[in-house]
Amino acid sequence: MNRKDFLKTMALLPLGAAASKLSALHQVTDNFGATERMPVLFLGHGNPMNALDDNIFTKGFQEIAKTLPKPRAILCISAHWETKGTFVTGMQHPETIHDFGGFPQALFDVQYPAPGSPELAKETNKIIQSTEVGITDDWGLDHGCWTVVKFLFPNADIPIVEMSIDYTKGPEYHYALGRELAVLRRKGVLIVGSGNTIHNLRKAAWDKMNQIGYAYDWAHIANEKMKSLIVDGNHKDLIAYDKQGIEFQMSIPTPEHYMPLMYTLGLQEKDEVATIFNDGIVAGSLNMLSVKIDKA
Repeated sequence: MNRKDFLKTMALLPLGAAASKLSALHQVTDNFGATERMPVLFLGHGNPMNALDDNIFTKGFQEIAKTLPKPRAILCISAHWETKGTFVTGMQHPETIHDFGGFPQALFDVQYPAPGSPELAKETNKIIQSTEVGITDDWGLDHGCWTVVKFLFPNADIPIVEMSIDYTKGPEYHYALGRELAVLRRKGVLIVGSGNTIHNLRKAAWDKMNQIGYAYDWAHIANEKMKSLIVDGNHKDLIAYDKQGIEFQMSIPTPEHYMPLMYTLGLQEKDEVATIFNDGIVAGSLNMLSVKIDKA
């Protein structure tokens, strides 16, 4: 319903009902009215067991949380929701999805009961013009989202919407789509990309998972170059990751964990800097590197 039709409808309602409708309209408007520009995050989520641990990485999430203004809502782009086309979750109460196997029952018992935000889902659908954004109730909060966001906002009191990754599109598409989301930053929305810059499970040395810093040579070389490109703002080479040599190819054998970084980088503005935290390779081929983008 457009605004004109809405006002016509209210004119036919009893005074009390019209006031209630107006109150609901103002609430939606107030929820996404103008704010100061929010930071942007890329979070290396790594092993789901981090959700239960108290380690250097979870402490890093907790420390970065202290630097964040409290958002009105969170839009999370997770490596673990791949779709044909782009979708956002639109339910009031998203499910905590345990999209993994082989872990202790304690991990499956973890719930992160953050509310959803149908209003943010609709706002995201409205602002993106380059593609159709579907709104669905067929997902929830997967472990790429809740295992890290729980350390930023442990009270689960910030509404969260997840946004899927269209697996049919390349990095240029995802980078450009990220740029379209920029208006949400000035509506109190914290945008979070969740993945891993280095993510080669086939090469992982699982017996060295707890040896932080143990890295294959190719992973170390790729990590150092990635950090330099991120800090220097060289998005062109990061978008063309498949042209950066064998080390990048080994580090990114499949693109889904790398693509959330494209959204974060696409949102960086000229007066902002990228700060690295949680820089640590585990199991030889998995990196927890995380990035905060904010004003200089």
